[in-house]
Amino acid sequence: MEVHRKLHRGLFEDFYCEALAIELSLRGIPHQPQCAIQLEYKGRPLKRPHHLDFICFGDVVVEVKAVSALTPADEAQLLNYLAMTKIKRGLLVNFGSKSLEYKRMVL
Repeated sequence: MEVHRKLHRGLFEDFYCEALAIELSLRGIPHQPQCAIQLEYKGRPLKRPHHLDFICFGDVVVEVKAVSALTPADEAQLLNYLAMTKIKRGLLVNFGSKSLEYKRMVL
């Protein structure tokens, strides 16, 4: 909430990710920003890794958005990340709406 309070809405997602990384560090919350995961297709790794916005505490995927409202597609994206990483818990955070919007999800 502090990031949304200071930066408000209207910026690109990258700015919120960078500010959130600073805030997590200031609060002593263990996190890995831009965590690379290897995607596979039919048992073969794809050449380019995909980067998750954050993994916090080693077992929570955090996906950051900067859109006017969260959609079912955003939720599906987080659920796919949970399935790919075998992590059970995720948090979808949207800085693009008037008030901070978030949704907790469990695989």
